[in-house]
Amino acid sequence: MGRDVAERYPAARDVWREAEDVLGIALSRIAWEGPEEELTATHNAQPAILVHSIAVYRVVAEALGDVQIAAGHSLGEFSAHVAAGTLDFASAVKTVRRRGELMHRSGEARPGTMAAVLGLADEDVERVCREASVPGEECVPANYNAPGQVVISGDVAAVERAIGIARSAGARRALRLNVSGAFHSPLMAPAERELAAHLESIEFRDPRFPVVSNVTAEPVSEGAVARRLLIHQLTAPVRWVASMRTILSAGIDRFIELGPGSVLSGLLKRIDGNARAQTVGTATEIEAFIGA
Repeated sequence: MGRDVAERYPAARDVWREAEDVLGIALSRIAWEGPEEELTATHNAQPAILVHSIAVYRVVAEALGDVQIAAGHSLGEFSAHVAAGTLDFASAVKTVRRRGELMHRSGEARPGTMAAVLGLADEDVERVCREASVPGEECVPANYNAPGQVVISGDVAAVERAIGIARSAGARRALRLNVSGAFHSPLMAPAERELAAHLESIEFRDPRFPVVSNVTAEPVSEGAVARRLLIHQLTAPVRWVASMRTILSAGIDRFIELGPGSVLSGLLKRIDGNARAQTVGTATEIEAFIGA
């Protein structure tokens, strides 16, 4: 994860080193050598994803030219704000490490899970969640990822009921995800409160370019608003479809996905087949992007 980029580009190596100095852990060893279960632990995965994304951003920043607007999915919204200058990198790395720890702790205190529901309309998934919820056992939509693809989140029993209801309602697939908690649900309320306290001591500047909020699907241009929404993001659903449509409605038709993988580019194609999306996350992809 990011090793090829760090080996080829000194600017990327510097990002990993800075993160390790800030956190006091061998993050590059975890990201590059594993074991996988150590990397995918949320308190390691979150800083590793942010570091990889910002390492790529710093290498290609000049080639990107005039960025009009940005967005990031869940943790990726922090990466977008670092790129926009809302947060400095060191503060962001410490914050997402803490965010991961708080989310993990909330998951231990009140065990929850998530599930992907494919092939149902948003309103049908929302109805499924309402039917599956009972006092003390909640299920809510967590990620509106693409048309016909919604992730739900909540108490284990409620999510299991929702999976059965969704299948009966005609879902093409409904399956549990391998996660350590009910992210983007009310079960993360304790983590939200502690994250709010952590972020009070961190400086938020007005971003150089707007960053679309997961919570509101609207562009954010003020640092104080960014802080508030990044806190609320822990318990609110990720409105990714609406976020992409906000950007598309502004006349943007070229999207560059920075960091590991190509999931966001795939989701965008399902939201709007005419949008141009390019992934830039490996050394080979960076070389091609800069060369072009």
